[in-house]
Amino acid sequence: MLFRTKIALRSVCDITPRLLDTLGVKGLLLDIDNTLTTHDNPTPAPGVEAWVAGMQAAGISLCLVSNNHPPRVEPFARRLGLDFVCEGKKPLSKGYREAVRKMGLSRKEVAAVGDQIFTDVLGANLFRIPCIFVFPMEMEKTTFFKVKRKLEMPFLPRKIYEEKEEGVD
Repeated sequence: MLFRTKIALRSVCDITPRLLDTLGVKGLLLDIDNTLTTHDNPTPAPGVEAWVAGMQAAGISLCLVSNNHPPRVEPFARRLGLDFVCEGKKPLSKGYREAVRKMGLSRKEVAAVGDQIFTDVLGANLFRIPCIFVFPMEMEKTTFFKVKRKLEMPFLPRKIYEEKEEGVD
């Protein structure tokens, strides 16, 4: 179904190289707002910079894909040292296609990460790549987002993925 996600996690920081290896994923297409930080916040959420460094050290390619404009996306990407696509037009495939090209990976090697069902999850499914859904860091205050979040409720994942430790059943 177009609004269902492959995996749901509480936070982007819960994504591990081991999980990505099980999915055959070598690169992540990352949303910004409510995924890596709160809305319009120029600073990554606590733990995100260390998580980015850990992913890069593990050889995972990362690229930001945002519907936001350059003044929002460029400084945030620069702070994290990541390539980016702004004005990505999610849920359309434009931004994902451009990011995959920039990363030099194939569609089969990437997954999208985001907090919105009707942009991130739908966009990944339309582009035919897995989506890792992360729950929003905070609920937005605008009427548009309040309505959108209510409409997403029937499609929200019911179960959070939990990685098992090696050797533990």
